[in-house]
Amino acid sequence: MKPAEGSTVIGKSVVIRGDLSGNEDLYMDGDIEGTITLTDSQLTVGPNARVHADVKVRDIVVFGQLTGNIQATGRVDLRQSASVNGDVLAGRLSIEESAILKGRVELKASAEGKATSAPATTAKPATEAANTDAPLFPPTQA
Repeated sequence: MKPAEGSTVIGKSVVIRGDLSGNEDLYMDGDIEGTITLTDSQLTVGPNARVHADVKVRDIVVFGQLTGNIQATGRVDLRQSASVNGDVLAGRLSIEESAILKGRVELKASAEGKATSAPATTAKPATEAANTDAPLFPPTQA
């Protein structure tokens, strides 16, 4: 994984304890405990990173481990090697196969109105859904 051009890089041997904030994109591959606030920027959590922090960002891409809640005004992107333990509040969410997410997810419309929110539903297994006599869509009343 190569950091994006123009991103600030925190290497895998760096350990941070406390609050981290800024106004530019950040590639984090080390350890951090505390809070991360990059409200107008993107955070990339590298494959070697171990983050124990609540995160407030515009966009986040996770390759490594993150424990804490994520608030993103834009997109949350969990890649194949990602492990997230915490709640996610975002405008958009993308999860690759094999990524791990333990927590609640709430998707809200972004400030620009590009994303839409939909209520969460519980899917039934195909065999259970096929054995019901209930109509797929209940009749509407006029």
